[in-house]
Parts: sequence; structure tokens; C-alpha cells
Amino acid sequence: MDPDDLPRYKERIRTAFEPFDLDAKGVCDVREVGAIIRSLGLNPSEQELLQLIKEMEEDEPSDYVTFEKLESTALRVLGEETMGRDDVDKILRAFRVLDHEKKGYLEPEELRMFMTTKGERFTDEEIQEMLESCIDSDTGLVDYEAYAKILADA
Repeated sequence: MDPDDLPRYKERIRTAFEPFDLDAKGVCDVREVGAIIRSLGLNPSEQELLQLIKEMEEDEPSDYVTFEKLESTALRVLGEETMGRDDVDKILRAFRVLDHEKKGYLEPEELRMFMTTKGERFTDEEIQEMLESCIDSDTGLVDYEAYAKILADA
């Protein structure tokens, strides 16, 4: 990581953390770490995420993670660039595998079913968050080509 980028990365981390710091005490629920990490453009597997949380809780295992621990861990991982986002073509290929009828879109319930029964399972909260951001407000469908671009650019 370029040292000139450090203030920008720190600001991104703080911006991602603040909505989860409900009491403004510099802590968040450990269950929110995945959402924060992913909002930074990282895409850890569930196993990698559990390892990151374990590192953050090393000194004081609890149900909460301090901003300082999260920031330190996130800066390290961002600097390593080992959990980066997939490119748009790879994301599109994944969605197209799910689109058996080659319609160019998925029904929200169809996507929910895939996310809860295939591969790495998502929680209901993670699925709801994703659906809120990927459903086209005009059609009520998941236009996965548009969503793939958003995911790749995040």
C-alpha cells in the first residue's frame, strides 16, 4: 500500500465502521465485521473472515470488536490485496450459471434460494442486504449484468 493512500484507506474504514458503532463507543458487534470488511471491497471466504475475527479478538474475545482492532486488521489486508473483488466477467459467469433459462435476470426468490442452499451459505441478513441493493426498482428483478458491474467496481 502506498503511504500516500493511508489517510484515504483510514477514512474508508471509518466510514464503513460508523453505521455499526451504534453507541458511538468505538465498538461494533462481531457479527457485523463481515459486512464492514466486504464494504471495503474485500471478498474473504467464510474461513478467512473467521480468521480475521479471531485476530481482532485475540487479546479480548468478546461479542464486540474495537475500531482500532478492525482498522489495523483491515489496513493490513487491504495492503496485502489477497481478498480483492472479482472482475465483472467472473461475476457475470457466476450469475449466468444460475440463469438456466438465459433470461438475463433472476427472480429475487431464485437468488435467495441459491444463496441459502448452494456453496458458501449466506445469512438472512446478508441476503436481505444484497437483495436491497441488487433488485431493479422498476421491474422487481435482479438485473445481474448491472449488479455485476456494481460489485466489480465496489
